[in-house]
Amino acid sequence: MYMNAPPPPYYAVIFTNQLSDNDQGYEEMGNAMFKMALEQPGCLGVESCRDSQGLGITVSYWQDEKSISAWKKSAQHMVAQKRGIEQWYEHYELRVAKVERAYSGPEGRRVE
Repeated sequence: MYMNAPPPPYYAVIFTNQLSDNDQGYEEMGNAMFKMALEQPGCLGVESCRDSQGLGITVSYWQDEKSISAWKKSAQHMVAQKRGIEQWYEHYELRVAKVERAYSGPEGRRVE
């Protein structure tokens, strides 16, 4: 899914994870969290992919840090986080970054 984001600045939450062998229920919860994130105030969009070995990257985009914090503290999201830690993820990394510049293309590409 490609996101049509507003002009920067905005924030990106980058969640990289390796699924464990015990991923029963993960796909359903992931789909529910994807949909729920898009309904959160301040969420600008989500992009996600997973390879055949279970390595996944999800990037969610947010208007501000307050919106990110509210999403992290959502009760349903907290349940998913707990289950991920206890069952689904062999390992994960989470990074929050401020997007200062963004480009798309090739039709709108700018070279600086």
